Amino acid sequence: MRDEAGAEPSDADDGPEWHDYFGYETPYENQPDAVEAAIDAGRRNGYLAMEGPCGTGKTMAALTAGATLVREGDYDRVVVVTPVKQQLEQFVADLRTLNAGIDDPLDGIALVGKRDLCPYGREDVFPPDASVHDRCEDLRENTAALVEAEGRGSDAHRAAAADAAVAGDDEGDDQWWDPQRASDLTKGARRDPESFNTLADDTLATAGAESPYRAAQPSAPPEMADGEDPPLYCPFEADWYARNKGSPVDFSAGEANVLTSTEFLPASVEHGTCPHRAMSVLLGEADVVVGNYNHLFDPDSRPLLSGLLDESTFVVVDEAHRLEGRVRDLLSDRLGRHTLVRARNDCQRLVQLARQSDDHEREIADRLAAHEVAIDAVERAAGFYGDVVAWLDGRVTDHLNEEFGDEWQRDPTVLPEEDREIPLRDPEHEERDDLTAWAERNGHTGEVWRSLDTVGLAVEETLDELGEGQPVTTAVGAIARRWYERDHATFLREIELEHALSDERAVGEPWQEAYTAGLLLYDCMPAEALRTVFDELGGGVLMSATLEPLDVFTRVSGLDALEATGTGGLAADDEDPGRPVETRSYGLSFPEENRASWLVDATAYTARNRGDPVPDHGNRVRDEYEQVLRTVARSPGNVLIAMPNYREAAWAGQYLRDVVEKPVLVDESSSAETTDDLKAEFFAGPGKVLVTSTRGTLTEGVDYDGDKLHTCAVVGVPLVNIGSPRVRAVRAAYGRAFGEDNAFEYALTVPAMRRARQAIGRVIRGTDEVGVRLLVGERYTPDAVHSVHEYLSPAERREFVRMTPEFLSQQFDSFWADHA
Repeated sequence: MRDEAGAEPSDADDGPEWHDYFGYETPYENQPDAVEAAIDAGRRNGYLAMEGPCGTGKTMAALTAGATLVREGDYDRVVVVTPVKQQLEQFVADLRTLNAGIDDPLDGIALVGKRDLCPYGREDVFPPDASVHDRCEDLRENTAALVEAEGRGSDAHRAAAADAAVAGDDEGDDQWWDPQRASDLTKGARRDPESFNTLADDTLATAGAESPYRAAQPSAPPEMADGEDPPLYCPFEADWYARNKGSPVDFSAGEANVLTSTEFLPASVEHGTCPHRAMSVLLGEADVVVGNYNHLFDPDSRPLLSGLLDESTFVVVDEAHRLEGRVRDLLSDRLGRHTLVRARNDCQRLVQLARQSDDHEREIADRLAAHEVAIDAVERAAGFYGDVVAWLDGRVTDHLNEEFGDEWQRDPTVLPEEDREIPLRDPEHEERDDLTAWAERNGHTGEVWRSLDTVGLAVEETLDELGEGQPVTTAVGAIARRWYERDHATFLREIELEHALSDERAVGEPWQEAYTAGLLLYDCMPAEALRTVFDELGGGVLMSATLEPLDVFTRVSGLDALEATGTGGLAADDEDPGRPVETRSYGLSFPEENRASWLVDATAYTARNRGDPVPDHGNRVRDEYEQVLRTVARSPGNVLIAMPNYREAAWAGQYLRDVVEKPVLVDESSSAETTDDLKAEFFAGPGKVLVTSTRGTLTEGVDYDGDKLHTCAVVGVPLVNIGSPRVRAVRAAYGRAFGEDNAFEYALTVPAMRRARQAIGRVIRGTDEVGVRLLVGERYTPDAVHSVHEYLSPAERREFVRMTPEFLSQQFDSFWADHA
């Protein structure tokens, strides 16, 4: 039986060049066109934007195109990114299938975060007040200093060596580390009674593998510590240096030459080498690298792929309908109130240390001077952060007083149990934000803002050298500088209040019992950042089951700008035509007779029409939708009903429990564990009704295969709250970039329709599956006021049949009678 990728594994030699790399004997109907379009775009250093629903075989098509381009010498490697863990696993499985059919398999590796790979972090050996990332960086710096070759012991070189260790940089061909010293450190951490450490009885083990080292972190031998207190170090890191930055694991350890953490994590642990370092070595040698969006689009995670993201890389971006939202989140900066207080305290602590004595002041002044920073600048930064915290507190208090009076100050529990936004400028106009304007009026000029990243780095490194806690000033200073320097057309500055009731009385402002506050620098339009990323690469494929309208997608993803731009950012012309961008849209390939697809022509379900979601509503529109809901809910098997938001879902669930005999489950905004439990309950036993929000986590990225889902109805068009300051700012930014006539469509309508289409796409996931898909509300019909019919794919517009609510019941009876 074929899966989504194709048929039985292939060993045929005939056919087009890509056929040798295709993992199955017979491709699906649209796969040959998809593969050839991707290869053609890649060879012209361009991009393919492809919509293909479940059953298109997008994963195998993209991998086949990438494999062909690598093996035929067009590219050095393929980098795949996806925001969904399940899809990452699918790429690994399909790459293994592809490799099984060729003599020279491609070397592949799936990336994992440092937190999941650090043996000490995995086993909770680190102190509870230190993050795995920060603790690892400290140990890497210590280890780098300890393995320096003789004659490389100057402070300047020691600092350079530590920086290189953290960055994974070999400093060219000048090997600064001594493999023998590194080997001595690994021996000192082993279970060897002759070593310089007193060993405990236990050995560090993780991921089912036993390391050669004891569980407790070792400290350096006195002769390596230069008379100082022996620092802790990481023997896994030392072993990496002892191997001259090599990996003890190779691709043959993975099934079909594709490595995941299941293979390289325990293998690295058993050899005593840092698994994260081994992964970084292997990804530099890989033909195919599979990771998540962060590895390509997050500035903090991109360094892992340093040296790989260039014109010799062919990229595959999966679930590309999520691109705007995910990258917007990655590029937005948040500074929590607590973090601002920590930055202020870090600066104050360093100033206090300097004031203890003349010797302390000279020592600290010398350390700061290496960064061209004076103690007065640190004191000025402390004052700045303190003033900002006081301003933030006052602004939140004033806002809540304006909204709710002053009663909340006596009882903060009366404040709404929801997150809130306080915009610091009119979201629809390009103007300076209130915080920046206030700061400049009070002497915190641009010179102060621009100095905070330099001062922050100097403070953090000085405190680190003095062994003073875990400072945060580097990151805070960098965000503060971006706050001041980034434009006001595409970035919205606001205060974000996250609802989180505290069990304790707030020490400071009363609102802190109900909310945690932070400053948010919100990226309204990530198209320019996306264009820059794609321009660095050779070409690629962006794909999803819901990219239509493709002309809108290519504009908001930055691809159109890439196509219109030649070398050096100039307009494309005949001599320098820019980067080609091709599009493809494929329909659902499973048997059409196995599914019913209906547009239910009911009164538009909008906030204006439907009134409040209460049991005794007395609203004609809700009466009409109650009829639709109970008819849909009585459909055989499992039924998913997606309402515009969780509040509407709660209303629908409460109503259905009184009128249908099936069990009715209601989803709400909750933890991942709670959602998983709800899914398991829905899938188990006889048919049930699950009511959720179309904007929730159960309407996309969940595989309702087999008999897990028989009917899905999307009620209303799931637009976000158009009154939200962020939404208004995004709409305004899109208007400036793409024209006012397109602003609402690009910023709101198209993302909402992709949500609706993702939800109905949960029903039919295989050739033999049977089910009903419904889009409920007259706006889905072609001739309605504010119709969204044009945002369906061409195949959906042909297939979906319009009907009024009174015919629903008999249509359900007829369909299921034919599929009994």
